[in-house]
Amino acid sequence: MKYLLGTDDQGRDILSALIYGARISLVVGLASVLLSVCVGVSFGLLAGFRGGWVDAVLMRLCDVMLSFPAILVALLIAGVGRALFPHAHESLAFGVLILSISLTGWVQYARTVRGSTLVERNKEYVQAARVTGVSPLRIMRRHVLPNVLGPVLVLATIQVATAIITEATLSFLGVGAPPTSPSLGTLIRIGNDYLFSGEWWITVFPGAMLVLIALSVNLLGDWLRDALNPRLR
Repeated sequence: MKYLLGTDDQGRDILSALIYGARISLVVGLASVLLSVCVGVSFGLLAGFRGGWVDAVLMRLCDVMLSFPAILVALLIAGVGRALFPHAHESLAFGVLILSISLTGWVQYARTVRGSTLVERNKEYVQAARVTGVSPLRIMRRHVLPNVLGPVLVLATIQVATAIITEATLSFLGVGAPPTSPSLGTLIRIGNDYLFSGEWWITVFPGAMLVLIALSVNLLGDWLRDALNPRLR
């Protein structure tokens, strides 16, 4: 009864490791999605409002980023960061991990915001703001941005689960969270070596925790999508 979920190969409590591992996965997932939202919304808003060559350049950049698998880009960036800074502090290692996940995550937000901005920029309130002499930057920030954030919030909630799974995948491959941090992917990788020796709980419980976190975040995203959809009210 002292160890409700058993212990790992070194006698450490699995339940305590899951609590700390879930915290690491949630922090990395939320931080990477927040960074992706900031970059993607800024680029999408600029491309949709300005149009012309700015729109063409940013959308071609999105096409280039979409041509690479997200996990491959994250694996490359995280691996290069680990090779360049092998003895880096844990905060730097987590920063590289968040950057690697966000590098391809911003594209979906940029394309979503661009499509909504193309619709909003031709409406009457935007034309009235232009006639009264309001600067384009203020129009984008104060008038257009609040009207295009609905789909972004739903997409960001769903993408948190994807970012958490990506972090667990990178940690499982050994290029994600530092080895001294009890990430869920690291726990699954450690337990995988003992899976066929009868110590199944080292892998099964972290895997179940990862599934529950992803399922909970996806359910929250579905609820937000229904709550923000005026046709379902």
